[in-house]
Amino acid sequence: MEKLYLARGQFPPNFFDGTASRILSLQRADGAIPWFDGGVVDPWNHVEAAMGLSILGHWDEAIRAYDWLIDNQLADGSWWGELGASVPIDLVKATFDGDAPAGEPPVRDSNFCAYIAVGVWHHFLVSKDRVFLARMWPAVSQAMAFVLSLQSEHGEIRWAAWDSREADDALTTGCSSIYKSLECAIYIARELHEPFHEWAAARARLGDALRHKPHRFDRTWESKERYSMDWYYPVLSGALRGDAALSRLSGKWNIFVESGHGCRCVSDEPWITVAETCELVLALLTTGQPVRAMELFSWVHKYRHDSGAYWMGYQIAENVPWPEEMPAWTAGAVLLAADALCGVTPASRLFLDVLDENAAQQAKRFYHR
Repeated sequence: MEKLYLARGQFPPNFFDGTASRILSLQRADGAIPWFDGGVVDPWNHVEAAMGLSILGHWDEAIRAYDWLIDNQLADGSWWGELGASVPIDLVKATFDGDAPAGEPPVRDSNFCAYIAVGVWHHFLVSKDRVFLARMWPAVSQAMAFVLSLQSEHGEIRWAAWDSREADDALTTGCSSIYKSLECAIYIARELHEPFHEWAAARARLGDALRHKPHRFDRTWESKERYSMDWYYPVLSGALRGDAALSRLSGKWNIFVESGHGCRCVSDEPWITVAETCELVLALLTTGQPVRAMELFSWVHKYRHDSGAYWMGYQIAENVPWPEEMPAWTAGAVLLAADALCGVTPASRLFLDVLDENAAQQAKRFYHR
Protein backbone atom coordinates (compact mmCIF):
# COMPACT_ATOMS: atom_id res chain seq x y z
CA MET A 1 0.00 0.00 0.00
CA GLU A 2 1.50 3.32 -1.04
CA LYS A 3 -0.78 5.73 0.82
CA LEU A 4 -3.70 5.73 3.25
CA TYR A 5 -5.83 8.75 4.13
CA LEU A 6 -8.01 8.53 7.23
CA ALA A 7 -11.49 9.90 7.86
CA ARG A 8 -12.53 11.74 11.00
CA GLY A 9 -14.32 9.77 13.69
CA GLN A 10 -13.41 6.22 12.71
CA PHE A 11 -10.60 3.94 11.65
CA PRO A 12 -10.83 1.97 8.41
CA PRO A 13 -12.71 -1.22 9.37
CA ASN A 14 -10.30 -3.84 10.76
CA PHE A 15 -7.30 -2.04 9.24
CA PHE A 16 -5.41 -1.71 12.52
CA ASP A 17 -6.44 -5.07 14.01
CA GLY A 18 -3.15 -6.64 12.96
CA THR A 19 -1.27 -3.70 14.45
CA ALA A 20 -2.79 -4.38 17.86
CA SER A 21 -2.31 -8.11 17.35
CA ARG A 22 1.41 -7.53 17.04
CA ILE A 23 1.46 -5.98 20.51
CA LEU A 24 -0.75 -8.71 21.94
CA SER A 25 1.42 -11.45 20.47
CA LEU A 26 4.48 -9.99 22.17
CA GLN A 27 2.92 -9.37 25.58
CA ARG A 28 4.13 -11.88 28.15
CA ALA A 29 2.04 -13.67 30.74
CA ASP A 30 3.18 -11.23 33.45
CA GLY A 31 2.02 -8.24 31.37
CA ALA A 32 5.44 -7.12 30.09
CA ILE A 33 5.61 -5.97 26.48
CA PRO A 34 9.11 -6.44 25.03
CA TRP A 35 10.40 -4.56 22.00
CA PHE A 36 10.15 -7.64 19.81
CA ASP A 37 10.51 -11.41 20.05
CA GLY A 38 13.28 -12.14 22.55
CA GLY A 39 13.88 -8.45 23.10
CA VAL A 40 14.23 -6.36 26.22
CA VAL A 41 11.49 -4.49 28.02
CA ASP A 42 11.92 -0.87 28.98
CA PRO A 43 9.32 1.26 30.78
CA TRP A 44 8.96 3.91 28.04
CA ASN A 45 8.40 1.61 25.07
CA HIS A 46 6.31 -0.72 27.23
CA VAL A 47 3.94 2.18 27.97
CA GLU A 48 3.86 3.28 24.31
CA ALA A 49 2.69 -0.20 23.34
CA ALA A 50 0.13 -0.29 26.17
CA MET A 51 -1.41 2.94 24.89
CA GLY A 52 -1.91 1.27 21.54
CA LEU A 53 -3.86 -1.50 23.27
CA SER A 54 -6.08 1.02 25.04
CA ILE A 55 -6.92 2.76 21.77
CA LEU A 56 -8.29 -0.40 20.15
CA GLY A 57 -10.22 -1.51 23.24
CA HIS A 58 -7.88 -4.15 24.63
CA TRP A 59 -8.30 -2.71 28.10
CA ASP A 60 -7.66 -5.85 30.14
CA GLU A 61 -4.32 -6.36 28.41
CA ALA A 62 -3.44 -2.69 28.82
CA ILE A 63 -4.20 -2.89 32.55
CA ARG A 64 -1.97 -5.97 32.82
CA ALA A 65 0.81 -3.91 31.27
CA TYR A 66 0.38 -1.19 33.88
CA ASP A 67 0.19 -3.78 36.66
CA TRP A 68 3.58 -5.02 35.44
CA LEU A 69 4.97 -1.55 36.11
CA ILE A 70 3.63 -1.65 39.67
CA ASP A 71 5.11 -5.11 40.22
CA ASN A 72 8.56 -4.13 38.95
CA GLN A 73 8.93 -0.61 40.34
CA LEU A 74 11.99 -0.20 42.53
CA ALA A 75 11.81 1.17 46.05
CA ASP A 76 13.02 4.61 44.95
CA GLY A 77 10.23 4.92 42.37
CA SER A 78 12.33 4.03 39.34
CA TRP A 79 12.71 1.10 36.96
CA TRP A 80 15.80 -0.35 35.37
CA GLY A 81 16.33 1.03 31.88
CA GLU A 82 16.11 -2.35 30.18
CA LEU A 83 14.66 -5.51 31.66
CA GLY A 84 14.54 -9.09 30.54
CA ALA A 85 17.36 -9.89 28.16
CA SER A 86 19.81 -7.58 29.92
CA VAL A 87 18.55 -7.61 33.52
CA PRO A 88 16.92 -10.68 35.12
CA ILE A 89 13.30 -9.97 36.01
CA ASP A 90 13.58 -11.70 39.38
CA LEU A 91 16.37 -9.31 40.35
CA VAL A 92 14.26 -6.19 39.92
CA LYS A 93 11.43 -7.67 41.95
CA ALA A 94 13.69 -7.54 44.99
CA THR A 95 13.93 -4.37 47.04
CA PHE A 96 16.29 -1.93 45.37
CA ASP A 97 19.40 -1.48 47.51
CA GLY A 98 21.38 0.80 45.19
CA ASP A 99 23.54 -1.95 43.72
CA ALA A 100 23.54 -2.69 40.01
CA PRO A 101 22.73 -6.10 38.60
CA ALA A 102 25.84 -8.20 38.10
CA GLY A 103 27.81 -6.86 35.16
CA GLU A 104 25.42 -3.97 34.50
CA PRO A 105 25.77 -0.23 35.32
CA PRO A 106 23.03 1.07 37.62
CA VAL A 107 21.09 2.97 34.93
CA ARG A 108 17.62 4.23 35.74
CA ASP A 109 16.61 6.56 32.93
CA SER A 110 14.58 9.57 34.14
CA ASN A 111 12.58 9.84 30.92
CA PHE A 112 11.73 6.13 30.92
CA CYS A 113 10.53 6.37 34.50
CA ALA A 114 8.40 9.48 33.95
CA TYR A 115 6.43 8.09 31.01
CA ILE A 116 4.13 6.02 33.23
CA ALA A 117 2.16 9.23 33.86
CA VAL A 118 1.41 9.65 30.14
CA GLY A 119 0.20 6.07 29.79
CA VAL A 120 -1.92 6.09 32.93
CA TRP A 121 -3.61 9.37 32.04
CA HIS A 122 -4.15 8.14 28.48
CA HIS A 123 -5.86 4.96 29.67
CA PHE A 124 -8.07 6.96 32.03
CA LEU A 125 -9.12 9.29 29.22
CA VAL A 126 -10.07 6.29 27.10
CA SER A 127 -11.75 4.19 29.79
CA LYS A 128 -12.92 6.74 32.42
CA ASP A 129 -11.86 4.11 34.96
CA ARG A 130 -11.25 6.12 38.10
CA VAL A 131 -10.57 2.99 40.16
CA PHE A 132 -7.67 2.24 37.82
CA LEU A 133 -6.42 5.82 38.15
CA ALA A 134 -6.49 5.70 41.94
CA ARG A 135 -4.76 2.31 42.01
CA MET A 136 -1.96 3.63 39.80
CA TRP A 137 -1.50 6.83 41.79
CA PRO A 138 1.19 5.57 44.21
CA ALA A 139 3.35 4.28 41.35
CA VAL A 140 2.96 7.54 39.40
CA SER A 141 3.67 9.67 42.47
CA GLN A 142 6.79 7.70 43.39
CA ALA A 143 8.04 7.76 39.81
CA MET A 144 7.70 11.54 39.56
CA ALA A 145 9.45 11.99 42.92
CA PHE A 146 12.38 9.97 41.57
CA VAL A 147 12.49 11.95 38.33
CA LEU A 148 12.36 15.35 40.02
CA SER A 149 15.12 14.34 42.43
CA LEU A 150 17.35 14.59 39.32
CA GLN A 151 16.35 18.15 38.40
CA SER A 152 19.08 20.77 38.66
CA GLU A 153 18.70 24.33 39.88
CA HIS A 154 18.78 25.37 36.21
CA GLY A 155 15.65 23.38 35.36
CA GLU A 156 16.97 20.52 33.23
CA ILE A 157 16.70 16.93 34.46
CA ARG A 158 19.60 14.49 34.44
CA TRP A 159 19.12 11.71 31.94
CA ALA A 160 19.83 8.97 34.49
CA ALA A 161 20.53 8.10 38.10
CA TRP A 162 24.02 6.74 37.72
CA ASP A 163 27.12 7.34 39.80
CA SER A 164 29.08 8.66 36.87
CA ARG A 165 30.01 12.00 35.34
CA GLU A 166 28.29 10.81 32.17
CA ALA A 167 24.96 10.86 33.96
CA ASP A 168 25.38 14.48 35.06
CA ASP A 169 24.01 15.77 31.78
CA ALA A 170 20.64 16.21 30.14
CA LEU A 171 19.04 15.22 26.85
CA THR A 172 16.73 17.51 24.90
CA THR A 173 14.53 14.62 23.78
CA GLY A 174 14.36 13.04 27.23
CA CYS A 175 13.59 16.29 29.01
CA SER A 176 10.95 17.18 26.43
CA SER A 177 9.23 13.85 27.05
CA ILE A 178 9.42 14.43 30.81
CA TYR A 179 7.78 17.82 30.26
CA LYS A 180 4.75 16.01 28.80
CA SER A 181 4.88 13.38 31.54
CA LEU A 182 4.72 16.09 34.20
CA GLU A 183 1.68 17.57 32.49
CA CYS A 184 -0.10 14.21 32.62
CA ALA A 185 0.96 13.67 36.24
CA ILE A 186 -0.59 17.04 37.11
CA TYR A 187 -3.84 16.03 35.41
CA ILE A 188 -3.89 12.77 37.38
CA ALA A 189 -3.29 14.59 40.65
CA ARG A 190 -6.02 17.11 39.88
CA GLU A 191 -8.50 14.35 39.08
CA LEU A 192 -7.71 12.60 42.37
CA HIS A 193 -7.54 15.85 44.39
CA GLU A 194 -3.91 15.24 45.26
CA PRO A 195 -1.31 18.01 45.62
CA PHE A 196 0.66 18.87 42.50
CA HIS A 197 2.10 22.36 43.09
CA GLU A 198 5.69 21.08 43.18
CA TRP A 199 5.21 19.28 39.88
CA ALA A 200 3.75 22.39 38.24
CA ALA A 201 6.69 24.50 39.39
CA ALA A 202 9.20 21.86 38.27
CA ARG A 203 7.52 21.65 34.85
CA ALA A 204 7.73 25.41 34.46
CA ARG A 205 11.45 25.34 35.29
CA LEU A 206 12.00 22.50 32.84
CA GLY A 207 10.08 24.31 30.11
CA ASP A 208 12.21 27.41 30.68
CA ALA A 209 15.38 25.33 30.32
CA LEU A 210 14.16 23.73 27.08
CA ARG A 211 13.27 27.09 25.60
CA HIS A 212 16.06 29.32 26.85
CA LYS A 213 19.00 27.26 28.12
CA PRO A 214 20.38 25.10 25.30
CA HIS A 215 23.77 25.18 27.03
CA ARG A 216 22.38 22.94 29.78
CA PHE A 217 22.00 20.02 27.36
CA ASP A 218 24.72 17.81 25.80
CA ARG A 219 27.38 19.34 28.02
CA THR A 220 29.60 16.27 28.38
CA TRP A 221 29.07 14.42 25.10
CA GLU A 222 28.67 15.13 21.42
CA SER A 223 25.53 17.05 20.50
CA LYS A 224 22.50 14.92 19.66
CA GLU A 225 21.19 17.40 17.11
CA ARG A 226 21.71 14.89 14.28
CA TYR A 227 18.80 12.91 15.76
CA SER A 228 15.38 13.95 14.52
CA MET A 229 13.84 13.50 17.97
CA ASP A 230 15.95 16.37 19.29
CA TRP A 231 14.42 18.48 16.52
CA TYR A 232 10.70 17.77 16.96
CA TYR A 233 10.32 16.61 20.59
CA PRO A 234 10.26 20.11 22.14
CA VAL A 235 7.27 20.74 19.84
CA LEU A 236 5.62 17.36 20.40
CA SER A 237 5.80 17.82 24.16
CA GLY A 238 4.34 21.33 24.10
CA ALA A 239 7.45 22.97 25.52
CA LEU A 240 7.60 25.03 22.32
CA ARG A 241 4.36 26.50 21.06
CA GLY A 242 3.07 29.03 18.57
CA ASP A 243 5.55 30.72 16.26
CA ALA A 244 8.52 29.16 18.05
CA ALA A 245 7.17 25.67 17.35
CA LEU A 246 6.40 26.43 13.71
CA SER A 247 9.85 27.92 13.21
CA ARG A 248 11.56 24.90 14.74
CA LEU A 249 9.73 22.42 12.52
CA SER A 250 10.23 24.39 9.33
CA GLY A 251 13.91 25.02 10.10
CA LYS A 252 15.02 21.40 9.63
CA TRP A 253 12.14 19.92 7.67
CA ASN A 254 14.21 19.40 4.53
CA ILE A 255 17.01 17.85 6.58
CA PHE A 256 14.96 15.17 8.31
CA VAL A 257 11.93 14.55 6.10
CA GLU A 258 12.28 12.49 2.95
CA SER A 259 9.31 13.28 0.71
CA GLY A 260 7.11 10.27 0.04
CA HIS A 261 8.88 8.20 2.69
CA GLY A 262 8.88 9.74 6.17
CA CYS A 263 11.16 11.06 8.89
CA ARG A 264 14.80 10.02 9.17
CA CYS A 265 16.07 8.81 12.52
CA VAL A 266 19.34 10.69 11.99
CA SER A 267 20.13 13.40 9.48
CA ASP A 268 23.13 11.67 7.91
CA GLU A 269 21.64 8.24 7.19
CA PRO A 270 18.98 7.24 4.59
CA TRP A 271 16.99 5.46 7.27
CA ILE A 272 13.31 6.22 7.73
CA THR A 273 11.75 5.11 11.01
CA VAL A 274 8.02 4.60 11.40
CA ALA A 275 7.81 5.66 15.06
CA GLU A 276 9.67 8.93 14.47
CA THR A 277 7.43 9.65 11.49
CA CYS A 278 4.31 9.08 13.58
CA GLU A 279 5.62 11.27 16.38
CA LEU A 280 6.33 14.00 13.86
CA VAL A 281 2.69 13.65 12.77
CA LEU A 282 1.70 14.46 16.35
CA ALA A 283 4.09 17.43 16.44
CA LEU A 284 2.52 18.80 13.26
CA LEU A 285 -0.94 18.47 14.77
CA THR A 286 0.13 20.40 17.89
CA THR A 287 1.08 23.28 15.57
CA GLY A 288 -2.21 23.27 13.68
CA GLN A 289 -1.03 21.55 10.50
CA PRO A 290 -3.52 18.68 10.02
CA VAL A 291 -3.22 18.48 6.22
CA ARG A 292 0.54 18.17 6.36
CA ALA A 293 0.24 15.67 9.22
CA MET A 294 -2.21 13.50 7.26
CA GLU A 295 0.05 13.50 4.21
CA LEU A 296 3.06 12.49 6.29
CA PHE A 297 1.09 9.69 7.96
CA SER A 298 -0.13 8.44 4.59
CA TRP A 299 3.45 7.51 3.66
CA VAL A 300 4.14 5.04 6.50
CA HIS A 301 1.79 2.32 5.29
CA LYS A 302 4.22 1.20 2.63
CA TYR A 303 6.18 -0.13 5.64
CA ARG A 304 3.22 -2.20 6.79
CA HIS A 305 3.63 -5.96 6.86
CA ASP A 306 0.89 -8.20 5.49
CA SER A 307 0.08 -9.09 9.11
CA GLY A 308 -0.81 -5.48 9.89
CA ALA A 309 2.34 -4.88 11.95
CA TYR A 310 4.84 -2.19 10.93
CA TRP A 311 8.56 -2.47 10.30
CA MET A 312 10.74 -0.47 12.65
CA GLY A 313 12.28 1.34 9.72
CA TYR A 314 13.34 1.30 6.11
CA GLN A 315 16.70 1.84 4.45
CA ILE A 316 15.56 3.89 1.48
CA ALA A 317 18.91 3.82 -0.35
CA GLU A 318 18.95 0.01 -0.38
CA ASN A 319 15.15 -0.30 -0.47
CA VAL A 320 14.94 -2.84 2.36
CA PRO A 321 13.36 -2.94 5.84
CA TRP A 322 16.02 -2.37 8.49
CA PRO A 323 16.32 -3.75 11.02
CA GLU A 324 14.01 -6.63 10.23
CA GLU A 325 11.98 -6.15 13.39
CA MET A 326 8.39 -5.04 13.99
CA PRO A 327 8.49 -3.58 17.51
CA ALA A 328 5.51 -3.30 19.81
CA TRP A 329 6.28 0.37 20.41
CA THR A 330 6.24 1.09 16.67
CA ALA A 331 2.73 -0.34 16.56
CA GLY A 332 1.81 1.87 19.52
CA ALA A 333 3.15 4.99 17.81
CA VAL A 334 1.14 4.23 14.65
CA LEU A 335 -2.06 3.87 16.66
CA LEU A 336 -1.44 7.08 18.63
CA ALA A 337 -0.94 9.03 15.40
CA ALA A 338 -4.00 7.45 13.79
CA ASP A 339 -6.17 8.31 16.78
CA ALA A 340 -4.90 11.90 16.87
CA LEU A 341 -5.77 12.28 13.18
CA CYS A 342 -9.17 10.57 13.37
CA GLY A 343 -10.35 11.58 16.84
CA VAL A 344 -11.72 8.12 17.58
CA THR A 345 -11.10 7.89 21.33
CA PRO A 346 -11.48 10.47 24.12
CA ALA A 347 -7.68 10.41 24.42
CA SER A 348 -7.08 11.49 20.83
CA ARG A 349 -6.03 15.01 21.84
CA LEU A 350 -3.58 13.92 24.52
CA PHE A 351 -0.58 15.23 22.56
CA LEU A 352 -2.46 18.03 20.83
CA ASP A 353 -3.60 20.01 23.86
CA VAL A 354 -1.02 21.51 26.20
CA LEU A 355 -1.56 22.62 29.80
CA ASP A 356 -0.45 26.21 30.18
CA GLU A 357 2.41 26.48 32.71
CA ASN A 358 1.00 29.56 34.43
CA ALA A 359 -2.48 28.07 34.67
CA ALA A 360 -1.08 24.90 36.21
CA GLN A 361 0.78 26.84 38.87
CA GLN A 362 -2.15 29.13 39.63
CA ALA A 363 -4.48 26.15 40.06
CA LYS A 364 -2.43 24.82 42.96
CA ARG A 365 -4.47 26.76 45.52
CA PHE A 366 -7.52 24.67 44.67
CA TYR A 367 -5.86 21.31 45.19
CA HIS A 368 -2.93 21.74 47.56
CA ARG A 369 -3.60 20.39 51.00
